[in-house]
Amino acid sequence: MLTAEQIRAARALLRMEQKDLAERSGVSLPSIKRLEQMNGALTATRVSTVEAIRTALETAGVTFIAQNGGGAGVRLAKPE
Repeated sequence: MLTAEQIRAARALLRMEQKDLAERSGVSLPSIKRLEQMNGALTATRVSTVEAIRTALETAGVTFIAQNGGGAGVRLAKPE
């Protein structure tokens, strides 16, 4: 499950505005803003909303790193 911190970090790495993420993901701008104000895992959010955001950010070039003892994170994807 993604965290609010990962979404904020991914946008920062991509230099992507909230409105751009909203357009790319099909999630409303108010929803993006609300989710980014949360802390931790987005467990109370619809799975389809989180997946739409994940897909948009991954398509734009980030990779999400799972909780693996060092904490969940995000990095720029390796160019193909």
